[in-house]
Amino acid sequence: MILIADSGSSKTEWCLVNTETGQSETCITAGVNPLYQDEESIYRMLQKEFTLRFTVLGGIFFYGAGCINDGVKDIVRTALNRNFRCLSITVHSDLMAAARSLCQNREGIACILGTGSNSCYYNGHEIARHVSPLGYILGDEGSGAVIGRNFMADLLKKQLPDLVAERFFQQYNLTPDQVIEHVYKAPYPNRFLAQFTRFILENLSEPSLKSLVKESFREFFARNIRQYPEAKRLPVNFTGSVAWHFRELLIESARESGFVTGLITPAPMKGLVDYHLNA
Repeated sequence: MILIADSGSSKTEWCLVNTETGQSETCITAGVNPLYQDEESIYRMLQKEFTLRFTVLGGIFFYGAGCINDGVKDIVRTALNRNFRCLSITVHSDLMAAARSLCQNREGIACILGTGSNSCYYNGHEIARHVSPLGYILGDEGSGAVIGRNFMADLLKKQLPDLVAERFFQQYNLTPDQVIEHVYKAPYPNRFLAQFTRFILENLSEPSLKSLVKESFREFFARNIRQYPEAKRLPVNFTGSVAWHFRELLIESARESGFVTGLITPAPMKGLVDYHLNA
C-alpha cells in the first residue's frame, strides 16, 4: 500500500493505493501549506481529519503547494512521520505533481491553472526549466485569482454591460465597499477573487466575459509558455479547475498564440496514481 497526497492551501486529497491490485480509496482533509503552517498544526489536522485505515504502508508521496525548498518540505515530512510512522516519505511541489500526472515519464510542458497558475518544462525525470509565476499581484496569468481580479476591476470601473453588473450584485449581495474590504484587508484575497470564475463561467455567453478569460489565457502563453523553447515542438498540458472548466477557450487561446494543447485534466490525482503504479 502507498499513500499519495495532492495538497493545496484549501484542501488535500489523499489516495490510498494497493499497488498489487490497483484499487484505491480517497479522503479529503484541510489543505497543507508549510509556508503558513507549522509542524504541530499539520499534525493535529491529520489526527482530526484523516480517515483512511491501513495496516502496512510502503511509502508516502506528498505533493503540495508551498513545498518549494528543503526547509519547508521537512516541516511536512516530520508531521507526516509523527502521524503515520512510515520510513519512506517523499515531499514534492504541486508543480511536480502536475508534471508527473500529465507527462508520466515523458518530456513535456506541464501547467497548473487553478486559483493560481504555474508551468514548467519536465524532461521526463525532473523539472528542468521553470518560469516563476510570481503570484496574483505580479503574475499568475490565466489563474482564477487573476481572472477574478480583472473581472472585479472591470465591474467596479463600469467596463461591463449593465445587465452583467446587475446580475452579479443580485447574485452575490456584495457592495463595492465590501469588495474593497475583502481584497485589501481580509485574508486570502486570491481565493476571494478566484471564486468569481464561477459567475463568469455561468455567463460565458456574454462577449465581454469571454474576451476577459481569453485575454488572461493569452497572457499566460505570452509571458510563461513562450519562454520554453520546447513548447514549439511539444504540446502544452494542463491540470486544474480553471483549465478544465474553461478548456474550450484555453484551446482557442493556445492556437491563437501558436501553441498546441495536450492533456487537460481537472486534477492531478488520477495521473499520479498511474505514475506511481508504473514506477
